[in-house]
Amino acid sequence: MKCLVTGCAGFIGSNLVDRLLQEGYDVIGIDCFTDYYPRPIKEVNISDARKHPSFTFIEKDIMETEEFPDVDVVFHLAAQAGVRASWGSDFSIYTRNNIEVTQRLLEYYKDKNLKKFVYASSSSVYGDVPLPMKEDMRLQPVSPYGVTKLAAEHLCYLYWKNFGLPTVSLRYFTVYGPRQRPDMAINKFVKAIMHGDAITLYGDGTQTRDFTYVSDIVDANLKAARSGTPGSVFNIGGGSRITVIELIHELEKNCCKPAKNQFFGQQKGDVKDTLADIRKAETELGWKPEVPIREGAGMYVQWYLQNVH
Repeated sequence: MKCLVTGCAGFIGSNLVDRLLQEGYDVIGIDCFTDYYPRPIKEVNISDARKHPSFTFIEKDIMETEEFPDVDVVFHLAAQAGVRASWGSDFSIYTRNNIEVTQRLLEYYKDKNLKKFVYASSSSVYGDVPLPMKEDMRLQPVSPYGVTKLAAEHLCYLYWKNFGLPTVSLRYFTVYGPRQRPDMAINKFVKAIMHGDAITLYGDGTQTRDFTYVSDIVDANLKAARSGTPGSVFNIGGGSRITVIELIHELEKNCCKPAKNQFFGQQKGDVKDTLADIRKAETELGWKPEVPIREGAGMYVQWYLQNVH
């Protein structure tokens, strides 16, 4: 089985690449090293994969690529990340890298006899809705980022509906774990605690999130490639939620140091609470999360202490 992983040098993409290689897949990765965070971090992410005989790396911008490799499965993770950075003049970056890039890939592969096109969507498509968040709810994203991820979801569905391209969209809920991006909350919290710096908190700390460990996200991708019904959307979340303050207490325990919290006003585009209803993924994909947040927080701290300097 041959796979293409877009965004292969990123946080989730690189973890997926390593898992695919471990399971014997031939993997082609494409990444253009956007400047959202430093390139050296991404280079380290794929350093092991680039030594593997079954991995081929392509450094290209998808929007500037005319032809893509002949593969069985596409895992499309390339995207412009970040809810808070998606406002204003930067919105054009999000429409390009999240919507236009997805359309370019779908258009190319619509006649290529793919077994599956797995798209990495986001819980940001929901907005502020009653909990738990269910796949059949009305979607009302409250950030430009969420709007672009939802638009790409719609593109995946219409290429399934009109061309029979077997797409599946996975709505990730707050992913964390090894290789987490520098701008992501748990990484920032641990770094601040370890260095004795203040943690910047937006809101009062009682907002809740459904955190999902990256290995569970990778499992969901593999299961979606093998068994996800084409045209479907699945929530991929930890299945429970924790307040931001409770999360920081867990990190304090694992870091063996106290946190210094500074509170600021809530940011535009941030939802109050998230919680995934994951019954559809459990039933149709045979997937369920294996790493609860309190265990995963400890695992992440250990990885951070061993790998981040």
